[in-house]
Amino acid sequence: MHDLPKGNGDTPSPLESDRQRQEAIAEALADFIEDLKLVDVIDFIAYIRTDQHGNIEELIKTSAELFFKDGSLRYSMAASADVEWECTPKISLDLEFFNKGVWIYFTAVLAWPDNAVNVSYVEVPDAGGNKAKETEMLLEALKDARLR
Repeated sequence: MHDLPKGNGDTPSPLESDRQRQEAIAEALADFIEDLKLVDVIDFIAYIRTDQHGNIEELIKTSAELFFKDGSLRYSMAASADVEWECTPKISLDLEFFNKGVWIYFTAVLAWPDNAVNVSYVEVPDAGGNKAKETEMLLEALKDARLR
């Protein structure tokens, strides 16, 4: 097992910052994703296969309003359904988070037994490229956007 490189004093290393970000994003989205899984998987599959993105958007908006401030989490109008005879279905939903100047573009994967959050891109323009400041601002934006 490899130890993560240490940061300078109180400043976490880039790897520590990345891990902290990933954990914070996954934790912030956990309840929201579990709520989405209350929707019948057949409905998701039907909406995805028939390009009914408005219906998917409404499902996401309805779940998001239980956990996040209005407008901070939205559907990116892209989804896929992985449905095979040999395994359980997987629903992938492209989503965007925006709050306090922080953008997170990611895919939420609804599956059994575990869900996943695959982050594509994080943008924190006000951090000026400082990784520690980006992480701090991301954590604050996630905390501020949560309703509970």
